[in-house]
Amino acid sequence: MNDEKDVARTIIALERAALDRWGKGNPSGYLEISAPDVVYFDPFLERRLDGLEALTRYYETLRGKIRIDRDEFINPKVQVCGDAAVLTFNLVSQVGEAQMRWNCTEVFQRRGGRWLIIQTHWSITQHLK
Repeated sequence: MNDEKDVARTIIALERAALDRWGKGNPSGYLEISAPDVVYFDPFLERRLDGLEALTRYYETLRGKIRIDRDEFINPKVQVCGDAAVLTFNLVSQVGEAQMRWNCTEVFQRRGGRWLIIQTHWSITQHLK
């Protein structure tokens, strides 16, 4: 059980560090922890991106354009299964008065002693009124 808690702490720390860089317009934090065969779903893209090269091309179009003044990393949960771990969380990001709410699922795999993202899925959360 201790190992699972250590894995969870590691995964959450990797995500938090990448997210902090992302909020300053720097996608490299995510690229550095993504596997060569990563797959990526984004609510602003029509299709899935396959591979680190495709993800890098997409993220480079966003470099310097993303700014997050404040965020709330809500209820992260890591489920560990051997050399795989699934991170799920909600995120509220804010720029000025504008706020966006997100759901995120990321699958990490331990490769060569490193945890790398092999699958990411971001979606926008809509509040029902």
